[in-house]
Amino acid sequence: MTSWKTIAAAAAITVGASAGARADKAAADACAAKLNPDGKAVYAAVVAANPTTETLRSVVEREGRSLVMGGKIARGPARENATGAGECAKLGLQ
Repeated sequence: MTSWKTIAAAAAITVGASAGARADKAAADACAAKLNPDGKAVYAAVVAANPTTETLRSVVEREGRSLVMGGKIARGPARENATGAGECAKLGLQ
């Protein structure tokens, strides 16, 4: 019986955590909606890569560089756009 209680408690925690994640994703998406098209492209690529708080910076750098090298976003303002996209993505991880 105790193991069922443990499983039920773990399921409740998981459901609660995922509900919080949806709210954070909404805040991140609202932030990203204010970005320019290049920033939105970086944000989309970063979110698709599913970073953690520990890997966010390297993922933003990698995805931003990839988009620049692929000619998908402008090189000049890429750092600024990646920074904005990273700040929005960070909201989704909190």
